[in-house]
This record gives sequence, C-alpha cells and structure tokens, in this order.
Amino acid sequence: MEDQLKSFLDYLIVEKGLAKNTIISYERDLKSYLHYLKSVEVIHTLKEIQRIHIIHFLNFLKDQKKSSKTIARHIASIRAFHQFLLREKAAEQDPSVLIEIPKLERALPKVLSLMEVEKLLNAPNPNDHFGLRDKAMLELLYATGIRVSELIGLEIEDIHLTLGFIRCVGTGNRERIIPIGKTALAAIKQYIENGRPLFVKEKHKDDAFFLNHQGHRLTRQGFWKILKKLAQEAGIDKELTPHTLRHSFATHLLENGADLRAVQEMLGHADISTTQIYTNISKSKIRDVYSKFHPRA
Repeated sequence: MEDQLKSFLDYLIVEKGLAKNTIISYERDLKSYLHYLKSVEVIHTLKEIQRIHIIHFLNFLKDQKKSSKTIARHIASIRAFHQFLLREKAAEQDPSVLIEIPKLERALPKVLSLMEVEKLLNAPNPNDHFGLRDKAMLELLYATGIRVSELIGLEIEDIHLTLGFIRCVGTGNRERIIPIGKTALAAIKQYIENGRPLFVKEKHKDDAFFLNHQGHRLTRQGFWKILKKLAQEAGIDKELTPHTLRHSFATHLLENGADLRAVQEMLGHADISTTQIYTNISKSKIRDVYSKFHPRA
C-alpha cells in the first residue's frame, strides 16, 4: 500500500501543484491511516479495505481526543486517496464514498488593529541588516496580503521596483501580479541596497530574495520565529499566526470599502466564498462598535 501512497503524493506534487506543507499534511494523515489498517485491522491490501474499517479509524481518532478539524482533515485526505486509486484503476471500489466530512464552524481569523499593525511594522531595528530584512518582509506582507510561503518563495527577479509590483506564484502554480505601495517599496529598496548584500555568501549565491544569516533562503519556520520575537517587542499580546498580516490586509481593505472581487484577486483565492469570511470580521467589528457606543444598544 506504500507504493500506492507514493504514487498519490507524486500526483499531488506534479499534477495538482500543491504546496509543500499541504503535501506533508496529506502524507502524515495517510501514513497514520495505513498504519492503523495494518496494525489494528490487520489489512495489507487495498481490496480488503471496507467502509467499516474507515469508520473504525475515525472512532480511533476520536478516542485519541483529536479535534473535529483534525478528523475532518483526515477524512478529506482518505477520500482524495481512494478517489485517486479508483481513477487510476488501482482499486475496484471506493470504500470512502459514503463517508461525509462534518461541517465545521469556521473560526474568524485573528486580525490586528491599525495601531497594532503600525507597532509591529516599526518593531524591526533600522540600523542593521536583519532589521532591514525584517522590515521589508513585514511591509511587503501587509502591503500585498501574500501568504508566508509565497513571501519566502520570492526570487530576486520577482521584485519590480520601477513598476511597483511583485510577481507571485501561489497555490496550484497560479501566478499573480500584485501592486506595492510606496511605504513597502521604500522598505524593499532599503533592504536591496543596504541589507541583502550583507546576507549574500560568495560560496553559494542564492536567488531567493529573503535570505537567512547563512545566505540561504529564509524558511517558514525562520520567519515564524522572527514574527513572534517582533510581536513581543512591539507589546502585542494577541495570539498571532504566520498569516495574521494577510488576514489584517484583507480585513482593513474591506473595512475601507474595497471591492470583494478585487480582494479575492489580490489574495489569490480560487473561490470567493473563502474571501467572504473577511466580510464577517468587518460585520463583527461593526456590531461591537454599535454595542459599545449606541445609547440604546
């Protein structure tokens, strides 16, 4: 069954063009599933798998106190795997066909206020190359709303200072051209002129735009450490995620009257319903303001 799993993961990489972290998530879920089938259900071939075995596995996850979100993700992974096997004629039936993914309450993303964004963007030290890099990253994230994976995936050739835009390749290898505001452009220019040259190592010149202290491409984990450190220095005690600035970008645009379709395009969402969650944040904020300030609320 491991061979079929490898074929499925190759399909996700080559044909679907999914992000590395998404592939890792599929692999982890399906390895857990196949390990359970082998060790508990004593199943060693695909044709032995029945719907009841999948139900047993999901009950096992519940017994392990896994969250509804985690279980729903496992179901999605299992269904995608079995659909692939059936399509490739590696299996005669799809035992997951009647397994439904439970509807989850969609949590509103955490966003920063304008004042908190200002504090965070001013936290990097402007007097050293690390601070210039960090300032450029934060300004670029808030100016464009790109994902962290897209930020660290930027190459030198993707930055077009004169024309004031970046070229970004997102989920499913979809390309976007995103404009950059004057403030972010100034921070990027400072990093290019006075910051990035100090990160470059002669032995291994990297075309990645944002580099770490070794001269290699900055990783997602590296960025996350930087963000947490800067948030602490800025006195922000909200729970942050790597996407907090992306969520704040979208919310602040919509609060100021931006068109939903335009925001969808900038964020690179394939489905507008994904973008609409940010309108819920704006409505939630309006309710809070009304409750706080209206005399008859």
